Amino acid sequence: MSEERVVLCGASAYTQKFYLNEDFDSLPERVKEELKIMCVLYTADIGGVLQLIYDEEGKLYFQTDCEEGDLLYDEIGSVLKIKQLQREKEELLEALETYYKVFFE
Repeated sequence: MSEERVVLCGASAYTQKFYLNEDFDSLPERVKEELKIMCVLYTADIGGVLQLIYDEEGKLYFQTDCEEGDLLYDEIGSVLKIKQLQREKEELLEALETYYKVFFE
């Protein structure tokens, strides 16, 4: 059984770039900007790479990664920052899950 995952967006501290999956271009500009700000600020504070990914059930989750030997990546801070974002952006994240279920499932 293959695991179907869809990347919504992501940011990298290494390339200093933000990516929004073009399948989600129809999202309101305000939502796209909020996602960009959230991801870019995360990578500026924590380092590494952050992606927001939908799993096969349409649940949105945060996935982080860093390059091997990256001493600037804050692993403990990452966990705390993700919990903070999940709490502060709960309404946005739930709306994005609903959006995905309506338009992509």
